[in-house]
Amino acid sequence: MLAEDMEGQLKATLEKTDKKMMAQLKLCDTCLGRLYGKVGRGATNAARGEFVRAVLESERWNVKDCQMCKGLVDDIGKLADLAITTLGDWEHSTFLIGTKFDPELVEAEESLWAELGVEDAESIKAEFNREIGKIVESRTGKTAEFSSPDVVAIIDTLYETADAQVSPIFIYGRYKKLTRGIPQTRWPCNECNGKGCAKCNDTGKMYQTSVEEQTGIPALEISGGKDHRFHGMGREDIDALMLGTGRPFVLEIKEPRKRFFDLGELEQDINRGTNDIEVSGLRISDRDEVIRIKEARPAKKYRVKVHFAAPIPQEKIFEVVGSLGGTRVAQRTPNRVLHRRADRERQREIKAIEADVISPDEADMVITTEAGTYVKEFVHGDGGRTVPSVSGELGVACEVKTLDVLEILDEE
Repeated sequence: MLAEDMEGQLKATLEKTDKKMMAQLKLCDTCLGRLYGKVGRGATNAARGEFVRAVLESERWNVKDCQMCKGLVDDIGKLADLAITTLGDWEHSTFLIGTKFDPELVEAEESLWAELGVEDAESIKAEFNREIGKIVESRTGKTAEFSSPDVVAIIDTLYETADAQVSPIFIYGRYKKLTRGIPQTRWPCNECNGKGCAKCNDTGKMYQTSVEEQTGIPALEISGGKDHRFHGMGREDIDALMLGTGRPFVLEIKEPRKRFFDLGELEQDINRGTNDIEVSGLRISDRDEVIRIKEARPAKKYRVKVHFAAPIPQEKIFEVVGSLGGTRVAQRTPNRVLHRRADRERQREIKAIEADVISPDEADMVITTEAGTYVKEFVHGDGGRTVPSVSGELGVACEVKTLDVLEILDEE
């Protein structure tokens, strides 16, 4: 039975339809009702079709004889079982159903809409997605989610097969890099592009490990994921340490078999497995945070060990350091990265700089800079491509012996 208001809406809609043509259609109740699937709420298309058929006083057709679905409506329960089996291979709390149909059926459906001039029809695809989803919800206790489901089951109704599209999981954390000579992300060999050659000892990599791999591999092991991708809030040079509270990152795990696991255990696994890095503060994240991290432009504090080519009086060092704090520098793209970046000038602020003089030819400097500052070049001048520079103001060549990132500032 339909509610009175829906019956009234259906009767009014039918007045706009060629009833004679409608009465000649060989449609099951569900396919007939789907022609008016957007009229009213709270009823199945089969109930709509039964009411329309009564109004038209037309013959009732069995599902298997339906000119539209050709019996497919009776397979909804079987297709739901297929979806449940497919979804069961992946740990999840939310899901979504998607369906594929014979293109000829979809074309015939749309042609019928045009021929009848109906404006409130619902597609067979939309109906099957909804009805299969309702069965899966009731049988599994999982929740259908339309915006960001954990897993989507795509059912091919023609071949009665199903595939899963699994959403990645995102894990936020911070990492410290405690060993020099390690890149942040996997670095394919530039000779063979990752295929393996004599230069890379057939590893396909320029460097044998990375922060990404030392976090991603344990995450794959605990999640059963297929692959990983690392999203950092900027990156430090390969020969630099990352200290302080660490650099924010989001680790993306693709096609995880397990979505719900102890992040504390993962944190311990990562930290036990290496002396190169240390992670902290792992928590579940999302794609929006990846975007925020990639777009962030935080200031950074560095510690630089500087060697002077000639002895410099302590007073001169302090004088130059005092003059450079709070200044803006003009930096042309450094020589060391010109092969991969456009040659242009950037203006950057040196927010603060302090020096601890170790000897007349060596000092430790703590430099706080705007995001995007080339710190090494600010120290040695890069052959005049950075102005002003520590070297230029001192009037002597400066060599950066080591560089460490002490803190990522104002990133929240």
